[in-house]
Amino acid sequence: MCGYNIMPDRIEAGTLLCIVAATGGKVTLKKVNPEHLVPILHKLEDCGCIIQTERDTVKLEAPKKLNNIEIKTMPYPGFPTDMQSVFGGMLTTAKGTSIIVENIFENRYKYINELRKMGAKITVEGKICIIKGTRKIYGAKVKAEDLRGGACLVLAGLVAKGKTEISNIKYILRGYEDLDKKLSSLGAKIKLENI
Repeated sequence: MCGYNIMPDRIEAGTLLCIVAATGGKVTLKKVNPEHLVPILHKLEDCGCIIQTERDTVKLEAPKKLNNIEIKTMPYPGFPTDMQSVFGGMLTTAKGTSIIVENIFENRYKYINELRKMGAKITVEGKICIIKGTRKIYGAKVKAEDLRGGACLVLAGLVAKGKTEISNIKYILRGYEDLDKKLSSLGAKIKLENI
């Protein structure tokens, strides 16, 4: 007989950390592997977050306002392409101008037009995304075009002033188990409809 534990999902952990960072909170994630999160944690620290790690735990405390940063996606163990859209949403209200360079996948910026509907100031030039932080973004009706872009819109909806309605959530539900319940346990007001 053999036993095996499935490794923790570093992208889900990173997404939760970014949501807490964007909303100015603090959180302790348990049953994660901090070694798998190194590039994500470094960028969150660059944003001004205070990070503490233990063997299977990550603690994050967000600053009042996130710093602008630069990100270049790279193959593992570099910064994961699956996290760039989530960081893109988080950086819409950071200080100054942030830059994301997508080196892995084309069409990874599908979420940008949806963030613009919320008041985000973003331009794309080839594989470079330029995000000018704004004081506020606003709730809107938006559509998830893919899994990680959908997670970005959830984050943006939690940061935005007013109500955000995200359609086409099948992508989000496919990639994040019980995300609504996890976020509700952190204080989010989130509700699934017409599932």
